[in-house]
Amino acid sequence: MARTTAGTQWLLLVVCLAAAATAGAQPDSMGFISIDCGLPGPASSVDDTTKLPYSPDAAFTDAGASGNISAQYVTQQLGKRFLSVRSFPDGARSCYTLRPLVAGLKHLLRAEFMYGNYDGLGRPPAFDLYVGVNFWTAVNVSSPDAETAAEAVVVVPGDSLQVCLVNTGSGTPFISALELRPLKSSVYPQANATQGLVALARVNFAPTVATDVVRYPDDPYDRVWLPWLDATVWDTVSTAKRVLNVEADLFEAPSKVMQTAITPRGGNTSDRIKFSWSSWPQPRDPAPRYILVLYFSELQPLPGGSARQFYININGELWYPGGFTPSYLVTSQIYSISPMWGSDQYNVSLNATANSTLPPIINAVEVFSVIPTTNLGTDAKDVSAITAIKMKYRVQKNWMGDPCSPKTLAWDGLTCSYAISSPPRITGVNISFSGLDGDISSSFATFKAVQYLDLSHNNLTGSIPDALSQLPSLTVLDLTGNQLSGSIPPGLLKRIQDGSLNLRYGNNPNLCTANTCQTTKGKSKLAVYIAIPVALAVVIGLVVALFCLLRRKKQGSARNTVKPQNEMPDAPPQPDSEYMYSQSSLQLENRRFTYKELEMITNNFQRVLGRGGFGKVYDGFLEDGTQVAVKLRSQSSTQGVKEFLSEAQILTRIHHKNLVSMIGYCKDGQYMALVYEYMSEGTLREQIAGSGRSGRCLTWMQRLQIAHDSAQGLNYLHKSCNPPLIHRDVKATNILLNAKLEAKIADFGLSKVFNRDSDDHVSTNTFVGTPGYVDPEYQATMQPTTKSDVYSFGVVLLELVTGRQAILSVPEPTSIVHWVRRRLAWGNIDNVVDTQMRGKYDVNSVWKAVDIALKCTAHASVQRPTMTDVVVQLQECLELEEGHRHGGGTRGSFYTGSSSDPNFGYDNNTTECQSNDVSQTSTAFEMEHNFGKVSRMGRGPVAR
Repeated sequence: MARTTAGTQWLLLVVCLAAAATAGAQPDSMGFISIDCGLPGPASSVDDTTKLPYSPDAAFTDAGASGNISAQYVTQQLGKRFLSVRSFPDGARSCYTLRPLVAGLKHLLRAEFMYGNYDGLGRPPAFDLYVGVNFWTAVNVSSPDAETAAEAVVVVPGDSLQVCLVNTGSGTPFISALELRPLKSSVYPQANATQGLVALARVNFAPTVATDVVRYPDDPYDRVWLPWLDATVWDTVSTAKRVLNVEADLFEAPSKVMQTAITPRGGNTSDRIKFSWSSWPQPRDPAPRYILVLYFSELQPLPGGSARQFYININGELWYPGGFTPSYLVTSQIYSISPMWGSDQYNVSLNATANSTLPPIINAVEVFSVIPTTNLGTDAKDVSAITAIKMKYRVQKNWMGDPCSPKTLAWDGLTCSYAISSPPRITGVNISFSGLDGDISSSFATFKAVQYLDLSHNNLTGSIPDALSQLPSLTVLDLTGNQLSGSIPPGLLKRIQDGSLNLRYGNNPNLCTANTCQTTKGKSKLAVYIAIPVALAVVIGLVVALFCLLRRKKQGSARNTVKPQNEMPDAPPQPDSEYMYSQSSLQLENRRFTYKELEMITNNFQRVLGRGGFGKVYDGFLEDGTQVAVKLRSQSSTQGVKEFLSEAQILTRIHHKNLVSMIGYCKDGQYMALVYEYMSEGTLREQIAGSGRSGRCLTWMQRLQIAHDSAQGLNYLHKSCNPPLIHRDVKATNILLNAKLEAKIADFGLSKVFNRDSDDHVSTNTFVGTPGYVDPEYQATMQPTTKSDVYSFGVVLLELVTGRQAILSVPEPTSIVHWVRRRLAWGNIDNVVDTQMRGKYDVNSVWKAVDIALKCTAHASVQRPTMTDVVVQLQECLELEEGHRHGGGTRGSFYTGSSSDPNFGYDNNTTECQSNDVSQTSTAFEMEHNFGKVSRMGRGPVAR
């Protein structure tokens, strides 16, 4: 066998090292990723306690410098992963990339830090930590020998996850270890795509060994349960038997943690278990919100006649409704459904009930703060492209983390666009004077939103890719000062000729231009390329001019003909560019009425059906006896000609069973009116309040059907009508009901067209809407979107559930959204449901409807569903209610309610409505802070 040369040996070594790095970057058989940051060489270290291998971090980051902590801080008990660190003295942001992962799965993420004076400066730093593009926590290392950890439960949005350290000017960021552990999607239900949980405390009360830390393998998720025992105030209770988790357990506390518990010393029932934590505001989170999880299990059989039952209070207020009794050798949890907030300190106390012969007991506790994870990363295709470019050219810039987000940390040389509800896009790339060499990467041709591309003054070689001409938004391409060769591609020449592209290509000696590239006949190829498009442009221009001339002549002769009967006369000029049709030539297919005819139809405007911003609505009858509603514009109306014409135009073009139909219109001098189909049951607001014309009270099935009808109407406006529309004034008084209680959306005077292909929002200069229904994001940006309608619809859905108005007085004006969220903190749906329905509903159906409404009214529009999603979800609510009606009439099996009768029958017939007291004051179940109780399913709470 021939000897290998030194070069070959070096190549083999590089390949082997690359293979080792790739292998180290993979999750292990359990899906764990464990990184020993700063560990030199290819070999892993093994943790003495968990026996888990920790990989070197070279395969996860390409920045920073490795170092070792000072010998004076190395102890026998110190974990190996704390011996080395990686620091990041350069750049504002430095990141680790963890892959491959499965998008949408839940993970526990933990970063660990021990300064150990690795840099000899004796100054522990402070810096920020990000998970992806969302702020995680501020890291403040208190002393050289302190072991600091940050832990979060998050949903991974893509096939990789980045953990970034951000320099805030308070010292060089560093890290000792980074760990990622996959979780079941069912555990920690409070963590979802829009919010994560940051661990503040995880305590195992009274472990058998006082210093014993429980983690993997006792906890299969490798959570770290720290010991806590104060022998001066607590006695311990323990068992060697296994403590079981219930089916579909939402937290899966390990048996080793649940095998020990604390109880007050001496077994006195008058003594309490007390503990607390303080609120920890940060600059990026000045009003932190918290999730609490308490773990209980009875560890010893109770003697005959004995009972253990206790109350759970927070800040002196009863949290769990009623006394709680732990189960024998089975884990029970009581936890917050939604976050609590607003206190400087949270004091938890457990005290025995009057019926209890034994004092309270507790096994473990977890406290989390809540972080939003709603910031969107850069468009995935843009990320792939710019990452490939970074790798190909070995770009030496601050290109770490997400390219565009957050805005303050966007990559040098990139310009990005930021839409409200879609990922940022890269619109400009400037990497001039960056030492690029080789050919122009094909990845540049995938930037569909790029307008400006500057590759000038590098050492690029080869030809110019014609694919660059296919970039739809590109207006400037600067290739000046490279070593490009060949000729300018025909696609780019065409873009130059039609004026859509400014190509700069000077100082490329080998590039063919009009003066340097000659054909065999001496003619310039560039001249030919330019001449042909010019000739075509001239021909096309002549054809267009001839067509316009003929059209003008035809229109001139048409002016002498009779105007169509249904054309609206004297239409004013178009007031703004947002108008969807030319109002000066408004064509309406519907009947045109004179003012005299309206007087006859309405019996001289005798009966008023309702009032609105446009004016009064009158009852009327056509010649054939058809009943109609006539909306006559008041002279004092704030809605003028523009809104009238807009609504008239819209109603002639949209046709859907859940949108009100227009029969005709009147524009007679100063009089303007719209004639609608008659909706005998009036507005939804009247029906909810019990003041409708029939005086009946809506059942839950009827309310659901009304919501489903209304959602279908809005979905048609957003998705199916042409052009699509944003309503902008969805509210209970703009939803009308006919004799069959079929709902129809009305009042389109404020509606706006949007371009479905480019975006789902419009820019306006005027803020419109009704207090209580207005999307807070629209209020802040002045850009209504389809999600603005979704928000308003969510408020209407809450009105249907609660029977209350969009703004309540309890005792001061309060949004129904806030009111419902606070009351639901107890997890009892009876606290919010309209009492006029008298408990005749399927509780799971109501829970699902409320969940839909709260998602619709999420503060950030990106968190809200589309109306298409809402229609589907409401259909499922209807099916649940229908199944309940035909299934025997018991209330939901997943619910522990406050009603005395657990077996309500179901009656679909309407009943007489009672007055609904919308000014009802808070009850004991409405607390300042939001807490909840244990829940097995998302639809409703359940006691374990």
